[in-house]
Amino acid sequence: MSNSDIQLLAIAAGGVGLLVALIVSRVRMHPLLALITTSLLVGLLAGMPMDKVIKSIESGAGGTLGAVGLVVALGAMLGKILADAGVTDGIAEMIIRKTSIRMLPWAMSGVAFVIGIPMFFEVGLVVLLPLIFSVARKLDDTRAIKGSAYVYVGVPVIAALASMHGMVPPHPGPLTAIASLKTNIGATMLYGFVAAIPAIVLGGPVYGALISRRLSVRPDASLVKQFSGSDEDRPTQREWQPRLGLSILVALLPALLMLLNAVLELLLPKDTIAARLAAFVGDPVMAMLIGVVFAACVLVYARSGDSERLRSALSSSLKPIANVLVIIAGGGAFQHILTDAKVGDAIVHLSQQFTLSPLVLGWVISMLLSVSTGSATVGIVGAAGLLAPLAMAEPVNTPLLALAIGCGSLFFNYANHAGFWLVKESFGMTMGEATKTISVIQSIVSVVGLVMVLLMNLLPPLV
Repeated sequence: MSNSDIQLLAIAAGGVGLLVALIVSRVRMHPLLALITTSLLVGLLAGMPMDKVIKSIESGAGGTLGAVGLVVALGAMLGKILADAGVTDGIAEMIIRKTSIRMLPWAMSGVAFVIGIPMFFEVGLVVLLPLIFSVARKLDDTRAIKGSAYVYVGVPVIAALASMHGMVPPHPGPLTAIASLKTNIGATMLYGFVAAIPAIVLGGPVYGALISRRLSVRPDASLVKQFSGSDEDRPTQREWQPRLGLSILVALLPALLMLLNAVLELLLPKDTIAARLAAFVGDPVMAMLIGVVFAACVLVYARSGDSERLRSALSSSLKPIANVLVIIAGGGAFQHILTDAKVGDAIVHLSQQFTLSPLVLGWVISMLLSVSTGSATVGIVGAAGLLAPLAMAEPVNTPLLALAIGCGSLFFNYANHAGFWLVKESFGMTMGEATKTISVIQSIVSVVGLVMVLLMNLLPPLV
């Protein structure tokens, strides 16, 4: 490692420390201001030209809003329609009625497991927030558990979505590793499902039952009301209640469109009309847009509902998430600065000092790159690119190597990750509470995934 590498790593670590201090100290700086200020200082200290620092911050914020912000906004609209029509309330009542309190986290894990197959972590969380808040609100009203009902219900969902995002194709991270290593997608997917199950169990229901007792997390009342609804918001609910089948279809339509795209992507050539159409409607933004329009049509317009009231409701649905959106944009700016400052290159040079097995080395490199740059994709691309020649030269189980790299990218999702801020702001958490939930959950998932990789490596390879 060179002196410049050490300097870059010190600047990155100092930047994260400064960011946390600005937010949690007596300064109590707003997270957006803290993220932009820290990004600016890190870029300048890393030697980036001043004009490039500004462009990097703008590109990071804009790119993140483009990728995540539209989905979050459309998800808020969909959640408002579902809540006002009594859909999420009805599904939540069904889950609570048919599931014991002890089994509730397991049921939520199962739902998130299915939803997480085609969806990015952030998209899946946005889709499931109405259900999480509705179930948690009803559970909170019963006073049946100690601590936070929202953590009790939310942690299993976060664990399942994170596991699927990092371990199972067709998510972009695992697919990138598969392409770089030129390995088998079917074997990687099978290994990923096997590794994901214990990771979800330990990081979800097991850890959730422990940590929920120690936290008193409760989201902002306006968000809870928006996503779970209330009786006064639904004056016509007693006159017409959507049937369970229709409720589930409307709630899961975006997920079904993305799942259809994922399946056809594996089965059909990319240049076919069906594959191109599935890719269009299965894009997260398009899928959420179709979901919102479909929900409005079948739940409001088809029932001769008040269209003016619907428009007002959709407008009001964006107000509670405005703060979430700008903070996510700030997180994207910080991530982009770390990437443009070449912190990832310094991490690669650091990893070359280790003498480890290829599977463990892939996990370590991916983990270090992801933690330092705030991007799981950077972690996977960097690790896969570095180890591809090694995988060709040595007898390595490449599907397991791809899985190990994906697991490493999940470790300790923190303040430079957009997903961290989405969880923190959605659930109304402090920095400490968010660290104890999403950061620890993803670390558990990551480590359990690596353990499963090493155990499966003891068995004969699938291919």
